[in-house]
Amino acid sequence: MFEDSIKIVYNINIMKKIFILLGLFIGLLTIQPSYAIKIGLCTGVESVRVSVSDEAQMIDVKTNKQLCLIRKMLMYEITPLGNDKMIVRSNWGQCTVNSTDAVVKPIEQTACVYAKDKWYRGILRVMNKNGVLTLINDICMENYLQGVVPAEMPSSWNIEALKAQTIAARTYAVANMGKHSAEGFDLGDTYMDQVYEGVNAETENTNRAILETSGIIMLYDNKPISAMYCSCAGGQTISALESFGNDIPYLKSVPSYDNNAQKAGHGVGMTQHGAKNLAEMGNSAYQILTHFYNNIQFVRLNPVYYK
Repeated sequence: MFEDSIKIVYNINIMKKIFILLGLFIGLLTIQPSYAIKIGLCTGVESVRVSVSDEAQMIDVKTNKQLCLIRKMLMYEITPLGNDKMIVRSNWGQCTVNSTDAVVKPIEQTACVYAKDKWYRGILRVMNKNGVLTLINDICMENYLQGVVPAEMPSSWNIEALKAQTIAARTYAVANMGKHSAEGFDLGDTYMDQVYEGVNAETENTNRAILETSGIIMLYDNKPISAMYCSCAGGQTISALESFGNDIPYLKSVPSYDNNAQKAGHGVGMTQHGAKNLAEMGNSAYQILTHFYNNIQFVRLNPVYYK
């Protein structure tokens, strides 16, 4: 189902800066409702320390019943009790919860949750798996990106480079939904997926880039692309065929426009220093992306699911 049947196809010659607009394609893609993505913060740990900026409830995921009240700005330590319970401790005392799967959900949606010395939007989910804990941040896609984009690219860079990084990061997240499903989440919070720093990392520039590209991802053959990116390729990107032995049509070797930076990363897909340089040359985020990813299209996710 589509809101609009007109397609956007960008055919760009970067050096001549020719931007051919053939139409507008806005598609509706269904991803997980409510909190659109689950980010693994800790796995296999013996305890986690959490807090909230405003009053919250700890709720049993299976029964949807309140297990205990979480007071604002008070630190709680959660530890497993055997394989089927958890203990929640604070300066106010402790309680035993008869659950292996619970969420810490602020009563006010604007409140933040705290773990790993960082503040996060969304909610926290704590699971007791065989006597050790997994901690997950359930969060909507656009709020997730607010903690990713400034962690992956300097916020002082040109806004078009930040917008290109945003669309690449959003596409990567959608394409890799369920990557860690066996552990109960979609993506981790490190460079092995995408670096995610939560509220601490947010900046005005990167939030603007996210807002101005809200919901936009890249497709090839009607599927979200594997939007790989790296810091610098040293003048020429590496094709997927050369790097992985797998010929991916949209990951070809192209000039990376990043000779001024030290080569770093796998060299496949968009290079961040190349995006910066192309933006400073006057190219838009869409021109940058269609240079690094071959024959792609842009669509916007259904806002019911990504907000």
